[in-house]
Amino acid sequence: MNSEQLVEHKIIDDLQIQTKRIGVIGLGYVGLPLAVEFGKQYFTVGFDINQSRVDELNDGKDITLEVEEDLLQSVLLQEDLPQEPKTNLTEKGLLVTANENELLACNVYIITVPTPTDKHQRPILTPLYKASKTVGKVLKKGDIVIYESTVYPGVTEEECVPVLESVSGLKFNEDFFCGYSPERINPGDKTHTVTKILKVTSGSTPEIAETVDQLYRSIIHAGTFKASSIRVAEAAKVIENSQRDINIAFVNELSKIFNLLDIDTHEVLEAAGTKWNFLPFKPGLVGGHCIGVDPYYLAQKAQEVGYHPEIILAGRRLNDTMGKYVAGEIIKLMVKNDIKVKGSKVLMLGITFKENCPDIRNTKAIDVYHELKTYNIDVDIFDPWASRTEVLDEYNISLVNDLPTEKYEAIVLTVAHREFKSLDLDTLKQPNAVIYDVKGFLDRDNIDARL
Repeated sequence: MNSEQLVEHKIIDDLQIQTKRIGVIGLGYVGLPLAVEFGKQYFTVGFDINQSRVDELNDGKDITLEVEEDLLQSVLLQEDLPQEPKTNLTEKGLLVTANENELLACNVYIITVPTPTDKHQRPILTPLYKASKTVGKVLKKGDIVIYESTVYPGVTEEECVPVLESVSGLKFNEDFFCGYSPERINPGDKTHTVTKILKVTSGSTPEIAETVDQLYRSIIHAGTFKASSIRVAEAAKVIENSQRDINIAFVNELSKIFNLLDIDTHEVLEAAGTKWNFLPFKPGLVGGHCIGVDPYYLAQKAQEVGYHPEIILAGRRLNDTMGKYVAGEIIKLMVKNDIKVKGSKVLMLGITFKENCPDIRNTKAIDVYHELKTYNIDVDIFDPWASRTEVLDEYNISLVNDLPTEKYEAIVLTVAHREFKSLDLDTLKQPNAVIYDVKGFLDRDNIDARL
C-alpha cells in the first residue's frame, strides 16, 4: 500500500468512527462513566432497565458518585428521539432512557451489565442473556456489539452470540459483528478513571478488531492494547482479579500465622517491602463485584474442560473465611478483657466493600456482622458512604444515622473511609472495650489488634 492509499485508508477509518452512534446498556459503576465519555464525542444512548436510575441520571445526579454532577449535566440530552434513527451525525451528547426502542438509533452497542455468582459460587449469566436479547431486538446489518462484562473465555461467542442471532435473525460475522473490551473501572478511584486506564480491545474479525480499537482509542487517553482474539481478551480480564485475589489470600494466611506467633503482620510487610521486587499487598476482606467473583468464573470454565484449579480455589476459600476469622478474633479479645459477650454492644465502622465508595455489592463486611450476631451480640453499623435504603433492601439491616452517644464493648473498623481517621473512639467505648482494625488504618497506639 503506497502513501496515497494509506492516507485514503486512514480517512475511511476516521469517517467510520465519526459515524458511530453508541448505545451503552447498563448504567452502573462501569456503564455510566463510559457513556459520559462517549457522549462527549458521539451521539450516545445510555439504556438501563431501572427507571428510578434513569430518572436520577436525567436529573443530573449519580448516587454511585462515579461521575460529577456538572460533567453529567453537561452531556445530557433531554429531547426524545424521532421515530427514525438520527441522521445528523455531528450531534453529540448522552440520552439516558429505559425505552429500548431508543437504541434503534445506534450502530454500536456496548454491554456493561454485572456478572455475579449464585450462593454456590456458580456464574450467573442471566443479565448478559437479557442484555443480549434487548440488543438483538434492535440489531441491524453492519452493527457491532461489544461486551465489557467480566466473563470466562468463550462466553461472548458461545453464549451471547447465539442469543443475538436468535432474536435478530441475523448471522454473526456476516450481518453483525462482536467485540470484547473488558472493563477496568475501580469504583471510588478518582485517579484511575475510565480514560486514564489502558483499554484491552478485541473483535470477531481483524477488521472489526481494528474498528473497535479505534473507537476506544478516540476516548481513552491512556491508549489501547488490541488482543489477538475475543477469547484472549476475556481470559486476560478474568486473570487480572484472580491474580490479586491469590496475592491477598497469601497475606491473609500470613496474618493468621503471625497472629499466632504474636507478630504484627503490617510491620512484617513494611520490612519486607523494602526489597525492590516485593509485592505490596495487605491483608483484608476481599469482596466487591470483581475480585471476590471473577476467580469463580475462571474456575468454572477450567472445570468444564476437565481441570480442577487448586491455587485459584484455595485462595478463594481462604478469603471467603476472613469475615468469620475477624469476628472470632474480636470475641477472643473481648473474653480476654473480661467482657461478657452475650448481650454486648459492638459498633462496626463501614459496610461498603471498599473505602470512600458507596458500593455495597458483595461486601465481606457483612460476614463480620453475621458472625458477631451468632454470639447474640447487638451490632450497630455506621457508614457515611453507604445508602441506608440500599443496605436495608440488600441486607435487611438498618444503619445508624449518626454516631451514637452510647458506649460500646467493642469497635471494629471494617472499611477505611477517610471520615473514620479523625473519629474520637474514646468517646464511643466502654473503659475496658476493645478496638479491632481490619484495615491497618487507625493509629497503632489506639487499637488493641489489627488484621
